[in-house]
Amino acid sequence: MKIFLKTEDEIELMRRANQLVARTLAEVGRHIKPGVTTLQLDQIAEEYIRDNGAIPTFKGFPNPYGGPFPGSICTSVNEVVVHGVPNNETVLKEGDIISVDCGTLLDGFNGDSCYTFCVGEVSDEVRELLKVTKESLYLGIEQAVAGNHVGDIGSAVQDHCEQHGYGIVRELTGHGIGRKMHEDPYVPNYGRRGNGVMLKAGMCIAIEPMITMGKREIGMMPDRWTICTVDRKPAAHFEHSIVVRRGKAEILSSFEEIENFERVKY
Repeated sequence: MKIFLKTEDEIELMRRANQLVARTLAEVGRHIKPGVTTLQLDQIAEEYIRDNGAIPTFKGFPNPYGGPFPGSICTSVNEVVVHGVPNNETVLKEGDIISVDCGTLLDGFNGDSCYTFCVGEVSDEVRELLKVTKESLYLGIEQAVAGNHVGDIGSAVQDHCEQHGYGIVRELTGHGIGRKMHEDPYVPNYGRRGNGVMLKAGMCIAIEPMITMGKREIGMMPDRWTICTVDRKPAAHFEHSIVVRRGKAEILSSFEEIENFERVKY
């Protein structure tokens, strides 16, 4: 395992990449409504990222199980947990949820963030899943301080979500981030306090709870990318890239613009 601590100059470059991701997610979010296809959202994201001088990191991302990822964002609808492939056949409808995961490469450094959006009005049950998942992200971030361990982050996420009866996806985790999209260490959404890699100031990590309404078991679809819940119940996914500090973690990405126009629906 090789963990790269970032200098303040490098952190500033990562902040810029992540703020671009935040603006891209907001731009996509403004177009999320019934009747829109996930491919249309992908085209909006790619154009916005490239117009701002960056590269969509996900496009062409290699897959050990098959071909490279064809989209610029992951568009995961309802029971799709992660890695949903944008396409013309998936048309959003009232009551859906869609997680949009976005990555940018700007001036040599990566940004990575995800937000789960409501399509029109969703059920109270689904709204609660989104609320609890987002809360768990921030509880995990609270533990991301120098001297704590990766297990402290996972434990905070797990405890909060399991108290509400939700499933914690085990096979997929958060990760370090920097010059590469995925760096060490892995950051699971479950764990025991005091266990795992010790966090040091200057570590940059992406924390990303992936939480299911029902059972935690997942499966891969025939496209070798799309990951779904086995029981086909909805899943939520929220992600921030952060830098570990001595007192309080700094969040490099942002949901502020999204929440301003959503008026925080949950």
